[in-house]
Amino acid sequence: MRKILVLVFTFSFLSISLFAQKNEKVKDEDAFYIRKIYDAALTKGKCYEWLTHLTTRIGGRLSGSPQAAAAVEYTRQMLDTLGLDQVYLQPCMVPHWVRGDKEEVRIINSTSRGTINLNATALGNSVGTGKRGISAEVIEVKSLDEVDELGKANIEGKIVFYNRPMDPKQVRTFNAYGGAVDQRVYGPAKAAEYGAVGTLVRSITTRLDDVPHTGVTVYKDGVKQIPALAISTNDAELLSSLLEDEKVRIYMQSTCQKLADVVSHNVIGEIKGSESPEKIILIGGHLDSWDIGSGAHDDGAGCVHAMDVLQLLKRVGYQPKHTIRCVLFMNEENGLGGGKEYAKISNEKGEFHMAAIESDSGGFTPRGFSCDGDDAIFTEKFKQVIKWLPLLEPYGLGLSKGGSGADISPLKSQKGLLFGFRPDSQRYFDYHHTDIDNIDAVNKRELEMGAASITSLVYLIDKYGIK
Repeated sequence: MRKILVLVFTFSFLSISLFAQKNEKVKDEDAFYIRKIYDAALTKGKCYEWLTHLTTRIGGRLSGSPQAAAAVEYTRQMLDTLGLDQVYLQPCMVPHWVRGDKEEVRIINSTSRGTINLNATALGNSVGTGKRGISAEVIEVKSLDEVDELGKANIEGKIVFYNRPMDPKQVRTFNAYGGAVDQRVYGPAKAAEYGAVGTLVRSITTRLDDVPHTGVTVYKDGVKQIPALAISTNDAELLSSLLEDEKVRIYMQSTCQKLADVVSHNVIGEIKGSESPEKIILIGGHLDSWDIGSGAHDDGAGCVHAMDVLQLLKRVGYQPKHTIRCVLFMNEENGLGGGKEYAKISNEKGEFHMAAIESDSGGFTPRGFSCDGDDAIFTEKFKQVIKWLPLLEPYGLGLSKGGSGADISPLKSQKGLLFGFRPDSQRYFDYHHTDIDNIDAVNKRELEMGAASITSLVYLIDKYGIK
């Protein structure tokens, strides 16, 4: 009996040891393959080259513009050079808003400072003032609720100035942005409800500078649309200090207008899976950007990340089990036309996105990925991917619960996992929606590290699947 027990114990020990060795071997194989991906990205990556062309040769790519059309054709051609199984354009309807002439905003005849020109830019989708402009007294508020409290008696006939800064105490600047951006998106419509003739909004950034930030504003059906412009944070501070001691009148002039919707395209390229081609792993960014800069971080970086994932997989000779699809979405900035159309067509086809990864947080140093999904599947599926942390941590990458991305969010109903690529966020809102979001704001190595990080996650998802 004792001999039998010894044999059983010995067999069990050997089985456990062999299992552990096998697991270690698998981990080593994955670690070496991920190292191979990083080596390729840092020596043979294409993302910086592509981004340089996109930003310096094409520039700002607002949906409906000639530049957006040029970006569609350029990225289609670049994907077509990679030897993919399929590259195609997917039509989608997008809004066509044009900025018009350079905006003017000035303080008129301040009793203490005289006339002062302010750094300003129209918000996306804003109506114009007309060639002659408008002038009115300014009233400062910190929130939409404050507009409700002041009411028509205090708001009518005035320019409402929204001046709530981003919260500098937030370590993650995207949280601070989320806590301030409502005044830009919904503030003009709220002021219009009470008879305001125009709005000024403090630029949504933590930095004090002279750079105005644009971004979308959304009007309300049945309420008169009024002009909406952003001013720089330095000018917001100046205007606020003047209002403490005197009444201030502002002159503002803009000629922006909304034209009829037009047809644009999502750009799609893919490598078919060798075992389960019906299961899709999507990597994407949005090809459109605001017109005042060249959209390097927002979101040229995300587009070239997605493109480079396919290039790197091809370069290292990896044959995916599942279909790997790059999608460059059109019109994230002022309507989400491309993301909505992509999800609609995907659902009509009965497709299943096992995973979707969006890069729309800039090209800064990678910090990891946030993960989201339908409540019915999220916990069990997230348990599977969190096991890969030891392979990602050597590169400074984490995995956390959280959001994903605007363009892939309509895919949530397919019950796959949605990931958001998360670079370091501290500098992102220095450049976001500005005329300084250009190639010189992007570090080549940081951008390449981002492409390597996303490719590594795609490799793990593809190799092991998410059940």
